[in-house]
Amino acid sequence: MPTNREAGQQHRNARPDTPTGRGPALTGHGPWPSTRARLLWAGFTEVDRAYGLLTDPALSPLLPAVSPAPDADIGELPALDPARIRLVDELGRTADPDLALLALVRLAEACTVIGGPETAAEPTAGPDTVPADAESDGVGAPARTLARLLRLEPVAGHTDTGAPDAEADVDSAEQELTGHRSRLLAVLGASQALGDFLISHPEHLDALAPARAWDAPGRPDVATGLHDAVAAVLVDAPTPLPEAFTGRAISALRVAYRDRLLAVVADDLTAASPLAHLPTVGGRMSDLADAALETALTIARAVVGPAAADVAMAIIAMGKTGARELNYISDVDVVYVVGPAHRDGIERAADSDAAADEENILRVGAQIATEIARITSASGAEPPLWPLDTALRPEGKDGALVRTLDSHLAYYQRWASSWEFQALLKARACAGDRQLGAAYEAGVAPLVWSASQRENFVDDARAMRRRVESESAQPGPDDRRIKLGPGGLRDVEFTVQLLQLVHGRADARLRVRGTLDGLQQLSAGGYVGRADAAELADCYRMLRLLEHRAQLLRMRRTHDLPAADADLRRIGRGIDRRRLKDADAVRRLFHRVRRRVRALHEEIYYRPLLSAAASLTTEELSLTPAAARERLAAFGYLDPDGALHHIQALTEGVSRRAAIQRQLLPVIIGWIGQGPDPDHGLLSFRRLSESIGGSHWYLAMLRDSPVAARRLCQVLSGARWTTDRLAERPESIAWLDDDAELAARPPGAICSETERVLRRRSFTATDPAGIEQQAAEAIRAVMGVRTRELIRAALADSLDGVDPARTARILGDATDAVLGAALTVATGLVIAQRDGPAAVAAGPDAEGAWPGAAARHALIAMGRLGGREITYTSDADVLFVHEPRPGADPDVAAAEAEAVAKWVTRLLAQARPHPLEVDTGLRPEGRQGPVSRSLDSYAEYYQRWGSVWERQALLRARPCAGDRDLGARFEALIDPLRWSPDGLDDAGLREIRRLKARMEAERLPRGADPSRHVKLGPGGLSDVEWSAQVLQLTRAAQVPGLRTTSTLEALSAATQAGLLGVDEAGKLTAAWVLASRVRAATVLGTGREGASRVEVLPTEPREIRLVGRLLGLPAGRERDLEDIYRRTARHARRVVEHVVFGDAAPARPAPPTTAAGTRPAGPRGNGQARTGGTSGAAGSGGSVRPRPPRRPRGAGPYPWS
Repeated sequence: MPTNREAGQQHRNARPDTPTGRGPALTGHGPWPSTRARLLWAGFTEVDRAYGLLTDPALSPLLPAVSPAPDADIGELPALDPARIRLVDELGRTADPDLALLALVRLAEACTVIGGPETAAEPTAGPDTVPADAESDGVGAPARTLARLLRLEPVAGHTDTGAPDAEADVDSAEQELTGHRSRLLAVLGASQALGDFLISHPEHLDALAPARAWDAPGRPDVATGLHDAVAAVLVDAPTPLPEAFTGRAISALRVAYRDRLLAVVADDLTAASPLAHLPTVGGRMSDLADAALETALTIARAVVGPAAADVAMAIIAMGKTGARELNYISDVDVVYVVGPAHRDGIERAADSDAAADEENILRVGAQIATEIARITSASGAEPPLWPLDTALRPEGKDGALVRTLDSHLAYYQRWASSWEFQALLKARACAGDRQLGAAYEAGVAPLVWSASQRENFVDDARAMRRRVESESAQPGPDDRRIKLGPGGLRDVEFTVQLLQLVHGRADARLRVRGTLDGLQQLSAGGYVGRADAAELADCYRMLRLLEHRAQLLRMRRTHDLPAADADLRRIGRGIDRRRLKDADAVRRLFHRVRRRVRALHEEIYYRPLLSAAASLTTEELSLTPAAARERLAAFGYLDPDGALHHIQALTEGVSRRAAIQRQLLPVIIGWIGQGPDPDHGLLSFRRLSESIGGSHWYLAMLRDSPVAARRLCQVLSGARWTTDRLAERPESIAWLDDDAELAARPPGAICSETERVLRRRSFTATDPAGIEQQAAEAIRAVMGVRTRELIRAALADSLDGVDPARTARILGDATDAVLGAALTVATGLVIAQRDGPAAVAAGPDAEGAWPGAAARHALIAMGRLGGREITYTSDADVLFVHEPRPGADPDVAAAEAEAVAKWVTRLLAQARPHPLEVDTGLRPEGRQGPVSRSLDSYAEYYQRWGSVWERQALLRARPCAGDRDLGARFEALIDPLRWSPDGLDDAGLREIRRLKARMEAERLPRGADPSRHVKLGPGGLSDVEWSAQVLQLTRAAQVPGLRTTSTLEALSAATQAGLLGVDEAGKLTAAWVLASRVRAATVLGTGREGASRVEVLPTEPREIRLVGRLLGLPAGRERDLEDIYRRTARHARRVVEHVVFGDAAPARPAPPTTAAGTRPAGPRGNGQARTGGTSGAAGSGGSVRPRPPRRPRGAGPYPWS
């Protein structure tokens, strides 16, 4: 015989087309192959037991008799009659059909016992056998009510007579019975505790009728219902109330409470959307608790006796009760306030008997409060309602149980901790003396909404939150806490409350008690993003719903998700039988919701904006003109009135954008005010906000991000160049929220990106002008990538301190990629101009080479670009090299190469707004020679005419774009020259020294102070670089580490080889880094790019502040920069004089050569483009055609050379 599980599995396998977890509609007979299958699909887990209960004798008087069934197959169950089939279908819609059916049988037994078997209809009886005059409160009424519900038979007298009114009455009666039965079974299937209550009190079956629903028309309010139930017991009772009367009154209260609780639960379980209905449940449970406390107060006064008449008491609901978010079963947090019973009693404080009166009031009030706790929470004939918790009173459990209003206020004004004001946010007078309760609310409200101004309020609240989490932590993956666990209810509640307390003092709309109401107002006011608020609210509802359903089974206080699969299945089916049909689905939902809540909590709760806003006065937070002007002046705004005008322009109006600006600006003006140029910073903030403030992400990111707003303020008030770039590409502001976006891209990433950009653009024009225009557009597109990387580097430097190495890497990679792209575009353009547009229509191949090209092309980076030391204003120093393709005419290849080089230079120079100047002045013969040379021509030139300064320039040469093989061969060509085994002879060293001396004497701008020039002054960039290069020229053949294009790497290698002392290398390195930082900071801070301004220490006070702060100097100490730089440069200069002008670089004797500083004019070698003037072809065998002699020119790369 198969087990129930096996039978269910067999049935599922037999019906693969049935939707998972649902099966065919559970109505009528249906196409079911067996009774067992029907019960399984209805959701019964113990099928044999369920069948036994369906045919239990207790149901026999209430349902038709079971007809004898023919012999069933082995393991099969007999068929069910239609009435029981309908019951099974109805049970299948409950959370736990097994639990519901068992409770139904027990309820039938209880009804039969109370009413006697003669009160129930006989099995074969018809509708008329149910007496028409049955009253629900008479003997036998529960059995008759249950029989009508199970048979769906209306009371006699509602039979159909054919009249329209009669038909309507019948329909109405049937709908009432159907709804009543559905509500009964839903409660029995979800709550064993309420099932037990009905079994103990079957006369309350009618409480589940739709006509007795919570908000049914004509239904008395809950306070009246509970009061009347107790009043009926206390009629003619003596006072003080004897214990016997007290017990009956308590029982009457508890039974009446649960009678109304049945309506709350039934409405909840049959709601179309349990999530949407959840706030209604919290509100109704709070109303029920209020009514219970009011009634308990009435009983307590009767118990205490006449003395209670002299005492006014107000019961203040706290926590979830105060917020009207009460669970089904939870602690009810209250605080008691007492006073004289008469209105003028509060004014008698100066009377001589005031102290005695107060002592009596407190004594009697404590008696009343003690009785209230006994009435609601002590054991008795009926189970207690809930624990009554008074721990939130002043001084907690160590404090007095009751206090006067003045005592409460005095405590909160003098002694209360920050967390107590967070608790008071929920305080609500719920029972007792209304005037006293209103006075309490009015007295504590100003204290609550000014609490965030307490010192370290936000930090204290966060610290307490972390401490509670740490103390209640449950290690391990099986954390089932709905309330206290990470991502639980407390995360949502604390997040909402903190934002309310910080912003609520300036925005009265936020002064609400409920969590969901608070979220709604925070969203409407722009304090939380709409999407985040909606998601947080949905998650909160789901967690509360899970908590409610976990409590509902036994009506026990729990805030954990059950561990047992059966309990989770019950909860899931009660919420959504289709999606949450098993325990694992509920667990997955729970963990997913908690993860999302935790993420949102950490994003919102720990915003730096909250701490900053909490430190402001209410006037400052409200941006009143007087307070704003005073604060602007205090922060160093030079034009407070102008700044106030910017603020008013940003905050006026009722738009959501203006609302968010009103939150941000009180903090923003402070953060901007901490920068060196707050006036310009606030103006820039206004311009940016007006430009992109309408974008959904901009203001939301500034509000929500833990770092973005403060970083933006730092940039706007301290880096004008960076600010201008942000205005050009405002989408890059989003990088401020992501550290990874401020870091250099991985190697090769920018080059790959520019290649993708070019692949999306092709030469499709059919005329030369169109081709040229498309080439310019392609270059503008790839230059946009470089501009973006400029902004990336500038943001990183502006925020994290200027870092030359990081900047050089970001800008070097971008410049290499742009040069490569420009070389590709220029080559295609030249081919199209030479051979026609059709020659380039197919585009370049996968390697970027054009099929119609006559030569291979490569770019060699020189100078700072070659050394990977490029900065914001650097040009691109390059050499162009080419090599004819096999079979190509060398002259055609040379002409192509010359044209390509010129187009590269021209296209990049025209790419606005940030062109890239390509400088080819370091090529052989300088500006008099061809722009591009063949590899053979370079080899012949350097072999015959290469000079010391050209060797020095080649120290930084590296291939950066174009044909990789050609670039590598060029590098191999120049290595023996720059890393010469012969080193640097005496003549070469003298030439180096002569050039350096002339540069120091002639290159400095007229009138400039050499000690303040960071490039050419003593100890500046040039000094350090020449020192490294002298060591490279001298010893690179013996020290492989010196074979590098990087200045700092060369200094490091020289130190490791013993050529420099550690202290000497440290001084040179410090000077080079500081000079590089000063130059970059001057560009970023002042926004100027001209060499005459960025290579000199600033002199204007504003510029000194900007540059100094970018370099990390504290406010007020920016002028120390000049002393720091002079001292660092002075130390470096001593090392330079030793290395360059002293004996640190030994030289060898010079071999016979031409006179120093003179040489024949540079030749035109093989592969060099013709420049006109003479005829003759370049030889193919490497011969050189000499030019006529000309006036010797000085050796060196400088204009004066």
